[in-house]
Order: sequence, then structure tokens, then C-alpha cells
Amino acid sequence: MTGLVYKSTGSWYQVRTADGKLFQARLRGLMKLDNITSTNPIAVGDTVTLESEEEDGDIAVISEIVERKNYVARISPHNKHHHHIVASNLDQSLLFATLRDPKTSQGFIDRFLVACEMHHVPAVIVFNKADLYKEKENRKFTELNEAYAAAGYRVILASVAEKKGMDEVMSLLKNKTTLLSGHSGVGKSSFINLLFPELKLRTQDVSDWSGKGLHTTTFAEMFDLPGGGRIIDTPGIRELALAHIDYRELSHFFPEMRERLNDCQFNDCLHLEEPGCAIKKAVAKGELSALRYDSYCTLLASMQEIR
Repeated sequence: MTGLVYKSTGSWYQVRTADGKLFQARLRGLMKLDNITSTNPIAVGDTVTLESEEEDGDIAVISEIVERKNYVARISPHNKHHHHIVASNLDQSLLFATLRDPKTSQGFIDRFLVACEMHHVPAVIVFNKADLYKEKENRKFTELNEAYAAAGYRVILASVAEKKGMDEVMSLLKNKTTLLSGHSGVGKSSFINLLFPELKLRTQDVSDWSGKGLHTTTFAEMFDLPGGGRIIDTPGIRELALAHIDYRELSHFFPEMRERLNDCQFNDCLHLEEPGCAIKKAVAKGELSALRYDSYCTLLASMQEIR
């Protein structure tokens, strides 16, 4: 039988089958993992083949991982030579960001967008805590909104505390599998509690099946939405290092740059000091956001330093 992974603690997985039955599953000991280079061989959102260990029991073993249609990954914070799959089989991602208390850097936002672009996961940016914004933050939001909208991204100004923009956000979730991400403190958990007021009651029981007494906020977890669709909640991400990307290909994951790459004089143009660069020309003309271009240059430099 097959099932969908709803939660992963690294050694045990909560898997739901098509008929709604929940299994607490672990990997089969002899399962072939030679080609898996991630720190987590199974991620929330994966479809897996499993076999029950006992008749009418809720313990099972996973024997196969069905090929993923996509995923979002980052470099493992513990091993820079491995990557960690945040979630898989996604229809879209929602990045919660804030311009104060705490401030989300543009660099973090752009890294996340690149990670989504790499695996064709549409991304939406939700700037939360609008109720706290003063004139400075409102000006910054206008600037960022123009830059990201011009790049083709949907941007939403929201306040979970005042329920501003929530109808628009919730309308995006229906009948889709959505990854929710962002720094700790940006209001993602408050948004989830708005969707599921009973969430604390549901998460207190997790240690009963994991057997480890682990904190539930440490791991990604998927929840079914009442009106159809699913959300995948992820722990707050402090830093986001990009996995499996060559710095020479970075511009391919900036949509507004990608459509102009063939106009550059050189095929290997990095869009820095090269002559005949269509990207720099477009920035100079105001056709491309200088904010996004500067962010590209900063990200490119950081990738060249660590290669």
C-alpha cells in the first residue's frame, strides 16, 4: 500500500494512507539508499510504499519512496556537503517575511525564491506584521513590492494579529499543497493557529508515537485544510544556504533576468563587468530592479567565496 508522509522526526514517520489510516513507520533496514545525498532520506510530502508489521496494527515499514515531482532543499546546517529536503511534492510555497520585529533580510528572501525556482515551485511572499509598520517600513514595502511584482511574484501585505490580508492568503491555499516557511518570529505559527485553533491539542500527542519525547516544533509537519488542500509547517529557518547550484547558473533562477540572458554578448556572462551585458543595460535603463540586481551580486559573491 502507499501513503503520504505527514511528519518526520528523522527516524520515525507519520504516514496516512488513502483510506485515512495513520501509520507510524520506519525505514526498512535493507532499503537501498545509495543514491540519496540528503540528510533526510524521506521528507514530509513524500509518497511512500509501506507494509504493516502486524495485522490491524498501526506500525509499518517503508520499502520504497515514490519519485518526487519537486522539492525545496537547503544545505544541511550540520554538513555543507549534504542537503536537507525541507518538503516535497509541492504546488506552491508561502514565505512569511517581516520588515520589523524581526526584520527579514532581502538576501534571505531571494535565497528562498532561488531555492523554489530551482525546482519549479511557485512562491508567494507574505509581508506580515503590517500593523507594526511605520513610515519607514511602509516605504520599504512599496519598494520591495514593486521589485518582486516586476519579477513575477505575488506579494501580500498582511497582519495576522489584525486578520488583514488573511482572506487573500487563505484563498491561495484551497486544494493545494503549500509549504509555509520563514524565520522564527515572523508570525507563521500565529497564522497556523488561525487556521487550526486546536493545533496545540493535536501536537501534544506526537511523542506517544515517536518514542523520543522530541519537541514538535523541531520538525516539518503537514496538516489537512478543512476546505481542501494541505499546508506543510516548517521550523523557523535562521539561515538558508543554497544546495546543488553552480554560481554560474544563479541568474537562471532570477525570472526577470532569465528572460534576457540570450541577449548578453557572452554565453558565460556573470552580469558583473562583462561588455555587452543585457542585464546591466536593463538595470541602467530602469527596466530591471536595482534592488534585485544588487541582491544577485551579493549572493553571487557569497557563492564564489565558498566554492
